[in-house]
Amino acid sequence: MLVRPQTQSTQSQQRAQFPPPKQVGVLICALQPPGTPQGSPSTPCPQGLLSVIQKLKGSPEQEQELRIVLLGLDNAGKTTLLKRLASEEVSTITPTQGFNIKSVQSHGLKLNVWDIGGQRSIRPYWKKYLGSTDLLIYVIDSADQKRFEETGQELAELTEDESLTGVPLLVFANKQDLVTAAPAAEIAEGLSLHTYRDREWQIQACSALSGEGVQVEMGA
Repeated sequence: MLVRPQTQSTQSQQRAQFPPPKQVGVLICALQPPGTPQGSPSTPCPQGLLSVIQKLKGSPEQEQELRIVLLGLDNAGKTTLLKRLASEEVSTITPTQGFNIKSVQSHGLKLNVWDIGGQRSIRPYWKKYLGSTDLLIYVIDSADQKRFEETGQELAELTEDESLTGVPLLVFANKQDLVTAAPAAEIAEGLSLHTYRDREWQIQACSALSGEGVQVEMGA
């Protein structure tokens, strides 16, 4: 079982403009075979990250640069996902012992993505990197169900941090290529994402290894 996050505090932060949600729990995106009927809660949305980025994009007069923090437990696939977003080779991946930073250009925006290690010894330092965050991306190993409670607790603590009040949350339910992977809808229910009232959220099923569910069109 994944843990239920606690209620978040409210405090305004200086970050890119993001319209307050009219309803919470905007999208649950699953990987489905071709021909699946549209309109269900698990309708595929391959441009999930792009749709969030476009909402974060402010007026032309604003600085078009976003700070994205990429978090999750060790072995969740964060670095592989980051390399996919940067259109880099993913055949050789080493665990992140500290942090990686990559700048990715997407639709006129400069995305500064901070990939921070997920080992237990590193997690106490996560909060040092949360200031001025525009988007939190949280990666879950969908096939490692023994760690669902642990990853749920870490996410709950993150979203309670005042630095992330109101910051949009994008959860990648990774490793959907494995037969033991839990569906994105099941993970969303276990995380109680529907209880969030201070931010928009989205959960996207994906396989960072194959790139399915991760692709973002780069360029202007």
